[in-house]
Amino acid sequence: MKSPATKQPPANPPSAPPAAGFADLHLHTLFSDGTFTPEELAGHGARLGLTAMALTDHDTVEGCPRMALACQALGIEFISGAELTAEMEGSELHILGYCLDLESPELQTELRKFQAVRQNRIYEMVARLNRLNIPLRAESVFALANCRSPGRPHVGRALVQAGLCSSLEEAFDRFLKKNRPAWVPKFKISALNAMSLIHQAGGLVVMAHPGLNQSDEMIPALVEQGLDGIECFHSRHTPAMSAYYLEIAARHDMLVTGGSDCHGYSKGKPLIGGSKLPGIYFDKLKERRRSAAGAAAPRPPSP
Repeated sequence: MKSPATKQPPANPPSAPPAAGFADLHLHTLFSDGTFTPEELAGHGARLGLTAMALTDHDTVEGCPRMALACQALGIEFISGAELTAEMEGSELHILGYCLDLESPELQTELRKFQAVRQNRIYEMVARLNRLNIPLRAESVFALANCRSPGRPHVGRALVQAGLCSSLEEAFDRFLKKNRPAWVPKFKISALNAMSLIHQAGGLVVMAHPGLNQSDEMIPALVEQGLDGIECFHSRHTPAMSAYYLEIAARHDMLVTGGSDCHGYSKGKPLIGGSKLPGIYFDKLKERRRSAAGAAAPRPPSP
């Protein structure tokens, strides 16, 4: 990554009223690998004074209706979302989709495929553990996960629950990290297909935590293919990194998003609210969505 630039993106025109509040647009629940229910997550957001939240579970939108209701009851604006694991030129990218049509047949069909792959990955990880004489059963992992989109943290938690590891950290260090004996490569959709799927579902496409991807050179090509935004604010971005990506977003006229990437207690302490998106950027995301929806609306017949 090049040295972070200090240039800030252009401010809103003087006529635009200042936006208030903060949003957290990168959050997970127990519908994927988080530990909070949608209601618990919304409650934490309310206590932290968040004015907007998005649910971005991995390969599923199953928790969005409940999260929407919970946020509505607490006066928090809600944005539906999901996080897809993608790749481009051999590099792994995480793609966030926002403002998704949850009833999109194409989206639902593809998510079911991704979920089936995730479930098969659990079977393979357990089989590798069994070959190491670790007597974990796949059924115990699925029972603990209790969702359609299970992942490695569920295997780790099942190992701890069965007394086969003393902590989640031990489970990952001994078995589940990349190149450890029970690690299984993750399925990745191509970045272009991920973006197309999100756009087909009426959504906006955002690159998640670019500071962790080491793929900055791909951003211009992704912008040409329809990338709408970039996650400049993230719990693992330093202030300098955020400033650097804000400059990139301004250069390419991209949306700016941000969030904590909170997984509840599955990855240490909850991070919700630890990285906040200023309301001015959230307003721009909503305006882009309104513009896109207006452009896609059918024109009335000519008189």
